[in-house]
Amino acid sequence: GINKAAKITSSGSDAPGTILKYCSPEFMELYQEAELIISKGQGNYESLSEEDKSIFFLFRAKCQVIAEDVGCKVGDMVLVGR
Repeated sequence: GINKAAKITSSGSDAPGTILKYCSPEFMELYQEAELIISKGQGNYESLSEEDKSIFFLFRAKCQVIAEDVGCKVGDMVLVGR
């Protein structure tokens, strides 16, 4: 799996998405040091898409607002780079 090529980590938070102010110090250290982040799930797109980081988001667009934001149809699987 991907864990052989990349470090997979939990944010340390029970919040949906990744709300940085609720993340563990260990997560924040990895986040700040990462040159590239691959983030899975629409909640992560919603919470991190405005961050000034190289992040690729992989998710299924579950609502019209997000589908329009990324230029797809509801239900589509998308890969978005920011």
